Amino acid sequence: WCLVCVPDRPKLTDSYTEDTWMKLRDAVSAIQNSTSIKYNLEELYQAVENLCSYKVSPLLYKQLRQVCEDHVQAQILQFREYPSSECVCVVVSRLLQIMIRSIFLFLDRTYVLQNSLLPSIWDTGLELFRTHIISDGAVQSRTVEGILEQIERERNGETVERSLLRSLLGMLSDLDVRAFPPHSHTDTLTRRLEEENDRVISYLDQSLRILLDENRVCELTLLYELFSKVKGGLTALLQAWREYIKSFGAEIVSSPERDKEMVQELLDFKDKMDHVMQRCFQRNDSFINAMKEAFESFINKRPNKPAELIAKYVDSKLRAGNKEATEEELERILDKIMIIFRFIHGKDVFEAFYKKDLAKRLLVGKSASVDAEKSMLSKLKHECGAAFTSKLEGMFKDMELSKDIMIQFKQNQSDPSNIELTVNILTMGYWPSYTPMDVHLPTEMVKLQEHIKLFYLGKHSGRKLQWQPTLGHAVLKTEFKEGKKELQVSLFQTLVLLMFNETEEFSMEEIRTATGIEDDELKRTLQSLACGKARVLNKTPRGKDVEDGDSFQFNSDFRHKLFRIKINQIQMKETVEEQVSTTERVFQDRQYHIDAAVVRIMKMRKTLSHNLLVSELYNQLKFPVKPADLKKRIESLIDRDYMERDKENPNQYHYVA
Repeated sequence: WCLVCVPDRPKLTDSYTEDTWMKLRDAVSAIQNSTSIKYNLEELYQAVENLCSYKVSPLLYKQLRQVCEDHVQAQILQFREYPSSECVCVVVSRLLQIMIRSIFLFLDRTYVLQNSLLPSIWDTGLELFRTHIISDGAVQSRTVEGILEQIERERNGETVERSLLRSLLGMLSDLDVRAFPPHSHTDTLTRRLEEENDRVISYLDQSLRILLDENRVCELTLLYELFSKVKGGLTALLQAWREYIKSFGAEIVSSPERDKEMVQELLDFKDKMDHVMQRCFQRNDSFINAMKEAFESFINKRPNKPAELIAKYVDSKLRAGNKEATEEELERILDKIMIIFRFIHGKDVFEAFYKKDLAKRLLVGKSASVDAEKSMLSKLKHECGAAFTSKLEGMFKDMELSKDIMIQFKQNQSDPSNIELTVNILTMGYWPSYTPMDVHLPTEMVKLQEHIKLFYLGKHSGRKLQWQPTLGHAVLKTEFKEGKKELQVSLFQTLVLLMFNETEEFSMEEIRTATGIEDDELKRTLQSLACGKARVLNKTPRGKDVEDGDSFQFNSDFRHKLFRIKINQIQMKETVEEQVSTTERVFQDRQYHIDAAVVRIMKMRKTLSHNLLVSELYNQLKFPVKPADLKKRIESLIDRDYMERDKENPNQYHYVA
């Protein structure tokens, strides 16, 4: 037998336990606050081993636990004054992130329990991820709720599992993977999370559409944060965002039955997407650019119509009688309209309809505010250049010059008239073209016209005046049984009503012969006087439409609460013929622009292939055009000897001087 002598273990000094704990506490605090540890780690490990061998581990555990609890409690305090407007689920999730980050920071610096705790946490998280978020059953049974489980209920408190899961998904980006030892589970965990990427992304289109349709801002914020942590997640979210805007916008633009509300719906949709961008997507530049590209794409899927409707929407806002907005609100509306306007390719269509409506507002006196009109003009000039607005500016100049001319005329008028006549003298090139109509004016009005003509040509010799009655208007003093009224009417309505000074009844044919107004315009005029809200004429037989055999009588029993009654709104309404005529003029002008561009290019280049010529045209033209239309214009110029084909190569053109 051999006896081994085991020496007695040295006793710990009274201060050893306390001194060692003070060092350990400082080291734990440094880990929690991400600062450097001032003690040697090997010395600390040996000190912990010594305490454990002397059965001090229960005390050590209790003290360590208290330090960790105190740290987490300090982090919680910052949430007590958190804004009440913030979703509770977001607050809780961020709080849990702090708690879990504290654990990982500890693991990162001490490597304690990493082989058991870290995989366990991630296994639990991934299981929750599969079961509650991306499982087929969850998606099919709860749609979006399958992707962001029970989010609606979690507005008032997020479940622990989801908060934990959401925090776990962010941990990989926060941890320094290089700090773990070679046998760390980090690489495995990263691969396991990335394995779920495809399933998450595959449900993105469905979930994003529902969240955006319902404007669920909190959930969209969570979705953005989630996908920013997943490899390729933001790229997939960006694509889904772009496709949603294209799809939703195309539904607005491509439906003729929604034309009346199209522009307002586009403005509301743009506001909604801007709000999501700012609140949920952190004003990410890539998402902003994708939104702009998507708007430009869908709004031009239906050529010309959006441009026409935007012009009419502006007209409705700038027209007198629009009481929906103050001047400041109107300015904001015009700014928003300009954002939508930028996306349109066919700006010449907008210009044509805008010019037509502006002419009516100015000539009929229906403009709500000259300041608002000039503000819109300034916005268009800034956006499209001086050439785009030169004719529109010319219209305003004509109106101002006309006022000066009429002041001079009245000052030099030697023979005062019972009629106070005001004439607007317009430069033909600035204004929309109007079909000349030779109507029969009263003798006194003809006499005044002649005086004005002589006065004007006396100051501006060599010019030619052409009278255009279409947008003329008047105020008639009328006497009914109820008393005297003033009727604000169009010139055509004036000619009809003046006939009833002679007798109380006329047939349709008699009115046509006396006034000289062409049939369609006469029917519209009579309909406004006898079938509208203010029926100053009676029609026999009664009905909503005017027919050739109808007769009309002056309605002496007419009653109205106002003294001055506006009946000339008919002038502001666009007829089908006007709409077609405006559109046709745009297409005609486009042909002239194409012809001019082709000649300009060929004159400079002398010889050019068909493909290069077409490419140059697309660079110069500012409106959408099809290759077939360009080919027709090229053929037309060849027929008119502006250019010729190469005799050996039909795809080569030569300029003919």
